[in-house]
Amino acid sequence: MTTDVLEAPSPVTLTPKAAARILEIVAGEPAGTMLRVSVLGGGCSGFSYDYGFDTRAADDDLVISRDGATVLVDPVSLPYLAGSEIDFVDDLIGASFQIRNPNATASCGCGTSFAI
Repeated sequence: MTTDVLEAPSPVTLTPKAAARILEIVAGEPAGTMLRVSVLGGGCSGFSYDYGFDTRAADDDLVISRDGATVLVDPVSLPYLAGSEIDFVDDLIGASFQIRNPNATASCGCGTSFAI
């Protein structure tokens, strides 16, 4: 008798547009460079998103991969990002990564800071 094991969905997802943009950005970086997304205290709404690059994942990082792009989320930031979708938007206002966070009860106009 075999048992099917269902993999739990990632608590944070990455859109194809975000993955494509990450690949463009890291193309000029050392091989294996990944985008790191963190939540920091501060910003006009209480918390803010922080983006950086890393070449190594910590043992307790959430590693999200899509279409060859990799995003790292540390365990302290993960509860604040649970259920979020990371997207890349290029419109008249500008081009940026945007996080659609279902935990955020309020956010600032620039979209980089939020409240829970």
